[in-house]
Amino acid sequence: MSPTIAPENWPATSGGAALDADIETRINRLMTSMTIEEMVGQTIQADISSVTPGDIRRYRLGSVLNGGNSAPGDNIRASADRWLALADEFYTASTDTTKGHKAIPILWGTDAVHGHNNIVGATIFPHNIGLGATRNPKLIQQIGEITAREVIVTGMDWTFAPTLAVVSDTRWGRTYESYSENPKTVAQYATAIVQGLQGELGSSSFLSDQRVIATAKHFIGDGGTQHGKDQGDNIDSEADLRDCHGAGYSSAIEAGVQTIMASFSSWHGTRMHGHKILLTDVLKERMGFNGFVVGDWNGHAQVPGCSTESCPIAFNAGIDMFMVPESWQRLHANMVAQVTSGEILRSRLEDAVRRILRVKFRLGLFEQPKPSERPLAGNYALLGHPDHQTIARQAVRESLVLLKNQKNLLPVCQLNQYP
Repeated sequence: MSPTIAPENWPATSGGAALDADIETRINRLMTSMTIEEMVGQTIQADISSVTPGDIRRYRLGSVLNGGNSAPGDNIRASADRWLALADEFYTASTDTTKGHKAIPILWGTDAVHGHNNIVGATIFPHNIGLGATRNPKLIQQIGEITAREVIVTGMDWTFAPTLAVVSDTRWGRTYESYSENPKTVAQYATAIVQGLQGELGSSSFLSDQRVIATAKHFIGDGGTQHGKDQGDNIDSEADLRDCHGAGYSSAIEAGVQTIMASFSSWHGTRMHGHKILLTDVLKERMGFNGFVVGDWNGHAQVPGCSTESCPIAFNAGIDMFMVPESWQRLHANMVAQVTSGEILRSRLEDAVRRILRVKFRLGLFEQPKPSERPLAGNYALLGHPDHQTIARQAVRESLVLLKNQKNLLPVCQLNQYP
């Protein structure tokens, strides 16, 4: 049983990007003509290995992703032009208006977590643990800008970065994804990387044609699980959850981050994918986050009473988009039935779809042509460009840490025992 959460004790942010009246009007107009089936489709993200352009055309899915081993033609060494061609195919299917469908451009998400690391020839940067050692937020922002440009070259719109975990036990297998054990450092870097990826809020660079959607992850407490167990249970106090593990999220929201990914982990036994108080009452209402919350890879299936194919609990808790790589067709059918029966309130579905469409409108997807016709797309010389590699080399140099045995701490006496 999770302890009681007091949302009023969490920081109230500005909400980041302010609501735009024109965009909200366009969302309202679009949603009034959407069927339940079309709205449910927007809340589903399928892996490119299990979905076709024909599926997108039929089910009107809101997003696709490429998992770590997914690639065009199942070839992980596929050339950049094959990635871009597939992006065109998915986009064209999503905007097909035959049979009365609405043209809603699809979002393609990818794990560009240390550069556009799934693409052969792209610039690769140190992982976050190395970048944290640089103590150079300006460099972090430059890395975000470069990553955004290289992602756009291949026709994608969205990266599942940055990870804002504050690690308290280095036995956690994903420690290398954390910038620091110091929440202040993580908060500072959150601002820098989000500004690099998305552009600076309030400026012409924000979500411009040279920027992508960023994802603050994994909300919340993933770096503080007992014994460093991956996808484990965090039993910290609410104050530590807020002030330590939540530090980066306030900064990311203030910087305008558009998506936040829920954590596989639990807090005092309650899975984050099903934690309504934290996802809705705290994150969306108290902290004012007005983008959308995306689940992690089948993370909803870990909520008690759920499976990959059905989880109204997670959706009602505040997950706006399910990352459901393979079982998306059954999930779609079940969600339609659950909305029809009232198990999922239509108002909850509409809120989720509104948030997803808001992000798509903010990114300008409804005005942009197909991916291959956008600025930077197909400019393959940008992948691994010498200027980009220069920044990568700088990051490597600044990430190096020299340990000095000045007080003769080493070697550690073998007779001593440490817990």
